[in-house]
Amino acid sequence: MKITCTPFGVTAAGQMIDRYTLTDGACSASILTLGGILQSLIVPDRDGKPTDIVLGFDSVAAYEAQDCYIGALLGRCANRLADGRIKINDKSYTLACNDNGVNHLHGGMVGFDRRVWQAAVLPDGLQLRYLSPDGEEGYPGTMRVTAIYRLEAGKLTLEFFAESDQDTVCNLSSHSYFNLSGHASGSVGDQTVQVCAERYTPLGKTNAPIGEVALVENTPFDLRTAKRLDAGWDSNFEQIVLAGGYDHNYIPDGAGMRTFAQAHSPKTGITLTVASDMPGVQLYTGNFLNDRLPTGKDGAAYDRRHAFCLETQFWPNAFACPIFPQPVLRIGQTYHHTTTYQYSVDR
Repeated sequence: MKITCTPFGVTAAGQMIDRYTLTDGACSASILTLGGILQSLIVPDRDGKPTDIVLGFDSVAAYEAQDCYIGALLGRCANRLADGRIKINDKSYTLACNDNGVNHLHGGMVGFDRRVWQAAVLPDGLQLRYLSPDGEEGYPGTMRVTAIYRLEAGKLTLEFFAESDQDTVCNLSSHSYFNLSGHASGSVGDQTVQVCAERYTPLGKTNAPIGEVALVENTPFDLRTAKRLDAGWDSNFEQIVLAGGYDHNYIPDGAGMRTFAQAHSPKTGITLTVASDMPGVQLYTGNFLNDRLPTGKDGAAYDRRHAFCLETQFWPNAFACPIFPQPVLRIGQTYHHTTTYQYSVDR
């Protein structure tokens, strides 16, 4: 694997942003120090044509202008916390409700997605570090976070570590938007997705889970065998209507490092297999993308359902749902989770 660094631009606050490109054979991944963003992921299609399979932008200004977390690392808490309320050690905290005024979303007003990370090239990957001070976005404790990207044999690995000097919230994830036909190819409706899960967590009226666990059987959420995304995302099933498509947390079968999902494009022959050791994965079909987004890479126009996300995570809204695994990082503990994105192609 080869790693190169080039200047990418300057933030509105005057901070320099670099782009690090990891190259392994015909595959490459470019990562920004802004938000740890996966700016590009280029793999060959069935005909050997290099294909960029993630949405992204060509400038810092474009990333700062959008609010869809495109390609970014999420923290301290990925996904939604209803009413922005959490309780740790019997102490209550109120966080910013930056999701329509009703939920705390993806870390708050200025989450990890908008912070500048410190980069270091390792012998086998790219290390990004961020120090989140006590009280940032209302969270308790000073938290040291490390993210490591590696690329080898068509597999992109993202490994997280975190420690805190107080008990705090820690639920880190990546919000990469995938389009396996190419980032500029439009709707992903004809792409198939298989999710290895018998259960999911239903949402309430504010799109945060309500503390229940439901079976996918006999619902549009049953993706245990691969199905086209457009076969279910306009269903009249109540949960689909509520979210405007898929935007739900699945509970992958098994424990430890295991396959969560597999997606495929019939146009390019590209397959993406996602594996992780996290408790859950959010399938999101870009329901809130719209034509007001900045122009994408190479002049691409991004719009609704032009990509999907598979966000590995703790189950959302856990503090309001006591039966859910709790994303609390204790003093003296180390948060350590890994997610992999394995590329393959049919011939």
